[in-house]
Amino acid sequence: MTLDNLVVIGRLVPVHSDRDAINRLLIAAERNLVDAVNPQICADTRFDVAYKAFMQCAIAALAANGYRTAHSQPGHHQTAIQSLGKTLDTDSSLIVLLDAFRKKRNLSDYSGDPIEETTADECTNVARTLLTKTRIGIEEILCKRSCR
Repeated sequence: MTLDNLVVIGRLVPVHSDRDAINRLLIAAERNLVDAVNPQICADTRFDVAYKAFMQCAIAALAANGYRTAHSQPGHHQTAIQSLGKTLDTDSSLIVLLDAFRKKRNLSDYSGDPIEETTADECTNVARTLLTKTRIGIEEILCKRSCR
């Protein structure tokens, strides 16, 4: 399914985003990753901020491509994660892993399931990798856009 198809079915909304807005999201992701490795913070919170960091990457990638999720519909986190295949040409195995973190976050938030230290660490490492990939991908997207 293309990003335009996701607009047609109401999952995405076209937007105009400038470089500054996109950079603010990436800087926020960096700040969250600082907290994600702070040993003074519990694993649940470190996981939450690592999750937030990779979501900010997904949102920034959508914005660089001219979209945002439709916040009025449930599942906008899932849409942002799954769109990474189109926005940054992200490998499906990474998308599956990010979606597993989304499900784990939902269990933690709505059932109180604790997050293990290893899970918080893994989410942080994945978020850090995605941030690097996002920075490179967005730079390529914005360069192509400005060269048109």
